[in-house]
Amino acid sequence: MLYTEMTKKALRLCFEAHKEQVDKSGMPYVFHPFHLAEQMDSEETVCVALLHDVMEDTDYTAADLRAMGFSEAVLEALCLMTHDKAVPYLEYVGQIAHNPIARAVKLADLRHNSDLTRLETVTEKALQRVEKYKAAIALLERA
Repeated sequence: MLYTEMTKKALRLCFEAHKEQVDKSGMPYVFHPFHLAEQMDSEETVCVALLHDVMEDTDYTAADLRAMGFSEAVLEALCLMTHDKAVPYLEYVGQIAHNPIARAVKLADLRHNSDLTRLETVTEKALQRVEKYKAAIALLERA
């Protein structure tokens, strides 16, 4: 992971925003964005990896992140990655495909979320989710 003033700010915000949350297997949620950030190779992708669910899963808004000094490139990718539930899933993924920062982070996100070893119990719902993620990965890889 790259450590810059901006990525350190994103690390702190990521931890603060997600510190009380857990993932589907009961593990602290913050491990997920940290795992994605470790795979990224630019300041922008590290920030987006760390913050990719902040606007979707907390009360923080794009305006809040802009006021904190995050770049427009980071904000654009984060807005793309924030899924409006009124937009069909693969249409949402298709929008991400055109932004290299969002695409890199979303691919890492989908791969990590497809890792069934993270779960205590693999349910039919989890298997269906992985199939949906495979279609999304294929769409992003073709972009």
